[in-house]
Amino acid sequence: MATTLPAAALTLAITLFIALSAGEPLNAQGGYSYTGVASCAGSTCHGRSEGNGAIVRQDEIATWQSPSAVSGAHSRAYAVLGGRRGQQIAASLGLGDAREAPACLGCHATYAPGPERGPRFRLDDGVGCESCHGAAIGWLSSHYEVRGTHPANVRNGLTPLEDPQARARVCLDCHYGSTDRGQFVTHSMMAAGHPRITFELDLFSSFQQHHDVDSDYVQRKGRPDSVQLWAVGQAEAVARATDLFARPEYGQEGVFPQLYFYDCHSCHRPITDGEERRLTFETNPGRPITFGQPPFNDENIIMLSTVADVLAPGRADAFRSASRNFHDAMDNGRADAQRAAIALRSEAQALSSALSGRNFGSNDAFTIVARIGSDATSPRFTDYTGSVQAVMAIDTLLNALVTDGRVTTGAAAGIRANLNRAYVAVRSPNGYRPAQFREALGDAVSAIGRLR
Repeated sequence: MATTLPAAALTLAITLFIALSAGEPLNAQGGYSYTGVASCAGSTCHGRSEGNGAIVRQDEIATWQSPSAVSGAHSRAYAVLGGRRGQQIAASLGLGDAREAPACLGCHATYAPGPERGPRFRLDDGVGCESCHGAAIGWLSSHYEVRGTHPANVRNGLTPLEDPQARARVCLDCHYGSTDRGQFVTHSMMAAGHPRITFELDLFSSFQQHHDVDSDYVQRKGRPDSVQLWAVGQAEAVARATDLFARPEYGQEGVFPQLYFYDCHSCHRPITDGEERRLTFETNPGRPITFGQPPFNDENIIMLSTVADVLAPGRADAFRSASRNFHDAMDNGRADAQRAAIALRSEAQALSSALSGRNFGSNDAFTIVARIGSDATSPRFTDYTGSVQAVMAIDTLLNALVTDGRVTTGAAAGIRANLNRAYVAVRSPNGYRPAQFREALGDAVSAIGRLR
């Protein structure tokens, strides 16, 4: 026969449960930190089949698990390792089974050390909740408390992804590289077949947005700003690239520099031998390097220079000078390049902090779009990677203008034809033609400018 507790005892039990949940880690006996995706997948939490929750959608697991949509890319990351391409790459590098190789698992799974994995943790879940939100053992109980708060969750270890700098640094760990185990894609990996790495924070965030930015979200975390996310993402990408490059164990590979950092397509273009030469190198006004010198991949440097001109003019000259000095130092040897990288990293970090603390206005997106298409910036789009970054930027900023009500959905649709021409120009590295790309991008920028 069931029994019921007296009211006073029930109150005491609830009080003790809350106190223990808030003050004592759930892993007091198990010793683990990562609880696994299953700990988030309850039907009253994030595991509903339809997004009809009162506070959060509650179908976050379903969108994360999408078998074909881009929103499910993280959940599919581990399975990719078992595919033909993943196994071929691992075999070429002598890594054994890619599904067991630390060099792969750092980014294709939530790669927690064995003792830190709870009983519901599964490596084959891929890039799970805790890869982005942080090991859940400290904040899980406060996260589902009825009167729990977001600041309390953050104090308990939840990653504050509403902070543009925090979000960028988490994403960059895999979408550019880090010093953590298995989170750096080498030139050897790309030679074996790994795709080229690229990064754009706002666009990538929109692909993985499993929540609605409604009144409740704004009340708890503030309203996100797409222009700020994009700008801070560019700054953090430059800071991360130069930080890794400056480290000898990452920036050097034997007698060669680590070619991962350089523009792939400045070298990897079709080579022909005929009466009419075909140049595979175009002089770039932002890079004072010797003709034929492999250029450092400056896709984010170009965008950040544009951002600085518009949003942080007081720091623009210092950043531009540091970036030119960095490129120039490539002709002088590793020691000079390393010092210049550290100086450039410092400028990028300063810009990141300035942009994170800045209030963004309704005209910022229009102004940045115009600057990207201006004579000061457009001539720098000589390489495939920089051009891909530029068209993603225009796309992101156009979407921000629509979200802010500055451009109608219909007007944006009319601009898509021009923007799509720019995308077509960078569809394939082998088919890339700088002049045609600059023309297409310029037409899209002019069309957006007419709506201002």
